[in-house]
Amino acid sequence: MKGWLICAAKTRTGGNKMDPFGRQIDYLRISVTDRCNERCLYCMPEGYKGWESNPDHLTAEEIIRVARVAAGLGFRKFRLTGGEPLVRGDLPDIARAMAKIPGVESVGLSTNGLRLAALAQPLRAAGLRTVNVSLDALDPQIYRRITGGDVAKVLAGIQAAIVAEFERVKLNCVLMRGVNETELWPLVLFAAEHGLPLRFIELMPLTSTEVLTEKNFLPCGEAMQSLAQRDELVPQPDRKLGHGPAKYYLLKQTGALVGFIGALTNEHFCEQCNKMRLTADGKVRPCLGNHIEVDLRAALRHGADDGALKELLETALRLKPLEHQFRTNYQPCRPMTAIGG
Repeated sequence: MKGWLICAAKTRTGGNKMDPFGRQIDYLRISVTDRCNERCLYCMPEGYKGWESNPDHLTAEEIIRVARVAAGLGFRKFRLTGGEPLVRGDLPDIARAMAKIPGVESVGLSTNGLRLAALAQPLRAAGLRTVNVSLDALDPQIYRRITGGDVAKVLAGIQAAIVAEFERVKLNCVLMRGVNETELWPLVLFAAEHGLPLRFIELMPLTSTEVLTEKNFLPCGEAMQSLAQRDELVPQPDRKLGHGPAKYYLLKQTGALVGFIGALTNEHFCEQCNKMRLTADGKVRPCLGNHIEVDLRAALRHGADDGALKELLETALRLKPLEHQFRTNYQPCRPMTAIGG
């Protein structure tokens, strides 16, 4: 057991499903790969090829086993992420198996949408319930500047997800000053037209220290002020869509439902945190903005039984910090694509 724990820190003991600060942790985001068919400015550093130097990702069987043990521990909500999860050919099989695990209430997907048009129906049939699609711009040139990809394919994927009748399809946009602030209102109109919730997310230092600067940081408050010049934002304090920290507003004239995720400017951001992450190489990360990790892959590969895996998950739960370190000169040691979205 000693060799399976890295970056550990002393903390108070938490109860079952509860972290040391009384938060109920029942949501596990599982990265199935660090590969991606885009190179978003805020996610993957230029030249990153982590999958080539460390290709030993968890197998489908290992992912499903961890999910089963986690469900036995009280985790109820799961999301498949990456990298880009749809570049993994066995993703429908993983989703199907996870959806059948006793205790699992929801299996969702976060994707850039490039391959979603062909896979939306198979994934829905496999038991996937919700889809979040990254859409940082509608203008093709701006979108390509941010991601290197083709927004037309993403829009086709969004339409396919709507047709496949997922329980919920949400749009995510990362705010970047000098890059996509002119796209905020067009994205609101697009979301309203299709009846989809849209979330604006503050840029976080998860690629390199140069990614987040005073020059390119666009806070949620400023984005709200920009939208308020065109429409009235009506707070929706009781509106919860999914399991994340977004604060929602209804735009009175357009009817758009818009959420804001302010990891840096919201001083209370971490108070209701309910999640942990599993990286593609099998590390449990209790907090996105903290380097603490607990290694499950070594245990999986050395014959650990389910009880030992449960103990490691409980260790990660006890190590979950009170809040992230993004406001204290956080230095990323792995990019977002390697941690999982």
